[in-house]
Amino acid sequence: MVTTDHPTVNGVDVAALEGAVEAIGENPALGEFTFRAETQWDGALRSVTTIDQFDQAGETVHSRAFTLQGDEPEQILGERTGPNAVETVLAALGSCLSVGYAANAAHMGIELDALCFEMEGEVDLRGFLGIAEDVRPGYGSITCTVYLDADAGEATSPVVDALTDEVPLETRLVVE
Repeated sequence: MVTTDHPTVNGVDVAALEGAVEAIGENPALGEFTFRAETQWDGALRSVTTIDQFDQAGETVHSRAFTLQGDEPEQILGERTGPNAVETVLAALGSCLSVGYAANAAHMGIELDALCFEMEGEVDLRGFLGIAEDVRPGYGSITCTVYLDADAGEATSPVVDALTDEVPLETRLVVE
């Protein structure tokens, strides 16, 4: 029996990741999915959303159904039983960035010791409530702060490389 040891970086099977990138590059249909979300009103300002993933043939992929509860904060008459839509946007942004950082770091062989994203968005309800036409109904701005503990800074630093690895040095003397 032959076993292959697949190196993992940050919990990501690097060979499998590279294989997936190659396969999707050769056959784009392998990377095409349809995500469907159905949101049911659940009384007051609550909702329940079910999310499913389908392949291009309309077949369910791995039966990955997820359910999200939604509600509004008390300031706008919700009961705060779940995050509201704009809060889930921040969560989606953090999740997307986390996947991108972890996958790209793994592909480059960079070990992550810790990775955290703090998202903060400014919302003015006057836009959502139609009180002020010059105010956006959604986020006016979003700030994302990344906290990263990794060998990436050192592993990709030209100065660290020059100081820690032997660098061929050629000296030329020009006398005028």
